[in-house]
Amino acid sequence: MTASQFRHRIGDTVVTVLDDDGQPLADRDVVVEQRAHAFGFGNIGFDYVPLANGESDALHDQAALWFDVFNTATLPFYWSLFEPERGRPDTERLRRAAQWFADHGARVKGHPLVWHTLAPDWLRELPTAEVEATVRARIRREVTGFADVVDTWDAINEVVIMPVFSNEEQVNAITRLAREKGRIATVRLAFEEARAANPGATLLLNDFDMSTAYECLIEGVLEAGIRIDALGLQSHMHQGYWGEDRTLEVLDRFARYGLPLHMTETTLVSGDLMPPDIDDLNDHQPASWPSTPEGEARQADEIERHYRTLLAHPSVQAVTYWGLSDEGAWLGAPAGLVRADGTPKPAYDALRTLVKGEWWLPPTTLRTDHAGRVEVRGFLGDYQVHHAGRTASFTLATAGRLDHVKGVLR
Repeated sequence: MTASQFRHRIGDTVVTVLDDDGQPLADRDVVVEQRAHAFGFGNIGFDYVPLANGESDALHDQAALWFDVFNTATLPFYWSLFEPERGRPDTERLRRAAQWFADHGARVKGHPLVWHTLAPDWLRELPTAEVEATVRARIRREVTGFADVVDTWDAINEVVIMPVFSNEEQVNAITRLAREKGRIATVRLAFEEARAANPGATLLLNDFDMSTAYECLIEGVLEAGIRIDALGLQSHMHQGYWGEDRTLEVLDRFARYGLPLHMTETTLVSGDLMPPDIDDLNDHQPASWPSTPEGEARQADEIERHYRTLLAHPSVQAVTYWGLSDEGAWLGAPAGLVRADGTPKPAYDALRTLVKGEWWLPPTTLRTDHAGRVEVRGFLGDYQVHHAGRTASFTLATAGRLDHVKGVLR
């Protein structure tokens, strides 16, 4: 994959470096470096909630690995875990975790506001009208309460299956609500309540179903006039890497709606693959599922190919890998980029080489011209220029050639 395939990710500009009197800094060596990616390189932050709250220091070193690659944290707002007892949500712990990630320079996403799985048992006892009122209140509470630290939400999760979900002894209250109201009306209530609570938030419709059923849902939602900010596409590849052709086919199908695409839940395993005849991934949870040297080599190759494919597609705005470590990984799969003992796998190194190597401008010495100008080319994001202990910041925000920018050293 050539650099030209990433041209929609790259900006060029001329920076005029000014001293604190506003005069051009002519014929001087300055150091330019990238500080952040505009693209969302995400991972879940579930494991670091205790660390952020000062409850445990066990994952301190692992957190350093997290921040060295990722810039977007997904935090868990699963209702039954967040509010197991009605009226006693775990707001303060999640808020401290969100602030901790923000203080480390990461963007924060909440997942999810509405989902039938992990709906609280106490909700089941309520009549449907009260369920709806309670869901609306829950959305307003979370989106309003976290508005200063969480700017992106999976507004509603897995709606395609929601009204017909039947993997529980009793129908959960969210499934009942969706069954009685219908999918589109349920989507509407989630988005309209979240939008009213924080008009500036980025709100996603998220699903694992990559079939035409999801396309039909999206079309119905858009035809109903519901504003969707981005489409979430899950890609848990426990049964094997999709490959470039299938990945591009999926991206192209969903890109036709003109909305940004977020790959919200991505995994690739570094051990035996899940049998292909398994329909529901939850049905395969072996007692032991180890990472293997052969699997780790395969995972490293696949993660590089997958991320290159995603970055080359202009509609993809963010990718969230679903877990850094094998410890506590979803379904017990060896899907982490770090082994259970905390050591990085080859896949971690491969991804870091892309994110902080090939797609990153390290500290680079450039010479200003007679007018104090230097040309800068790099992946979209935030940059700094340094000279004699002083720093100026600027942003490459748009692909292609940008207008000149000025950087005043402070």
